[in-house]
Amino acid sequence: MPFIHVSTTGFTMSKGYWIVRVDISNSAQYQQYIAANAEPLAHYGGRFLVRGGTFEAVEGESRPRNAVIEFPSYQAALDCWNSRGYQQAISLRKEVCTIDLIVIEGYDGPQPA
Repeated sequence: MPFIHVSTTGFTMSKGYWIVRVDISNSAQYQQYIAANAEPLAHYGGRFLVRGGTFEAVEGESRPRNAVIEFPSYQAALDCWNSRGYQQAISLRKEVCTIDLIVIEGYDGPQPA
């Protein structure tokens, strides 16, 4: 069940996110995966906040390609990953990349002042 908190305007759900880090060994095959994942991402309300782009690894390890995808809720993010369409897309990338992908719940609580 997604995290729900009470706000002054009623109930809200925290957004969900995919945080993705990828090493790609065959970019042509990986492009097929990108084409195939478009439909499930759109269906579940996925929106890229980060997609590639310049970065600097200031601590820890990194991978050459990074993405952050926002979903309307944590449950939508999980449902997208578990969907038949996305699982079919995964089959196109399994042999051509190494990936770290986490599904994480957003935070709507207090922030540093």
